[in-house]
Amino acid sequence: METTMISIVPNKKYWNALKEVMDPEFPISVVDMGLIYEITKKGSSLQVLMTYTSTGCACMEWIESDIRERLLEEEEIEHVDIQVVWDPPWTVENLSEEGKRKLRYWGVSS
Repeated sequence: METTMISIVPNKKYWNALKEVMDPEFPISVVDMGLIYEITKKGSSLQVLMTYTSTGCACMEWIESDIRERLLEEEEIEHVDIQVVWDPPWTVENLSEEGKRKLRYWGVSS
């Protein structure tokens, strides 16, 4: 019987890859914005658990497409499933320190 390994430990490689995917409104990565909750790898597939800053975010499809495209650039990844969740909701507490610094630079208080 063949066993498929499921990894729910932090996949640093994939988190770092998503640091290259920018929020369209501000030049801040989706990771630093705190939109990514979890990345799970199962075989050659990744599942990304994420949220948005609001349910009315006009850039949802664009961001998801950018996430999928970037992760599929990884040689071992053949499929990316993105699951959007609203609980827990996004708050400014989700921002990384780098994200907060960049928002302040752009004149947006965090």
